[in-house]
Amino acid sequence: MPVMENPKDINTIVLAYMGDAVYEQAVREHIIRKRPYDANWLHRTATAFVKAQAQAKIIKNMFDGLSEEEQRLVKRARNKKFTTKARNADPITYKWATAFEALVGYLYLAGETERLGQVIEEAIAIVEGGNDEQSG
Repeated sequence: MPVMENPKDINTIVLAYMGDAVYEQAVREHIIRKRPYDANWLHRTATAFVKAQAQAKIIKNMFDGLSEEEQRLVKRARNKKFTTKARNADPITYKWATAFEALVGYLYLAGETERLGQVIEEAIAIVEGGNDEQSG
């Protein structure tokens, strides 16, 4: 069941805002299962998953496997004009990372939980080294 009606109509920056939170929670749940007793390791590991460079790599690797609708959303988010400046990434990397977060946010708000799970599972595999098609 969708969290919101017509999430396609939401600004991609807002979708990315939601996607950031959803993806971060999924990453934290994933890594806590691996090593629940080491807060320093958890923080360092979570950062490796959620930094812009990792998210850009994720979306570039999975782009060809996305549905046409998902690809359109990613392109729309990637091409969005930004008023904020990326702090720890170049502008192109930041745009790709935002596009990944927008996809996650859209799937969450659309209530597409099965597809969301697939995307997050693939994202985690890419960061953990399961798919290294392209890095730039």
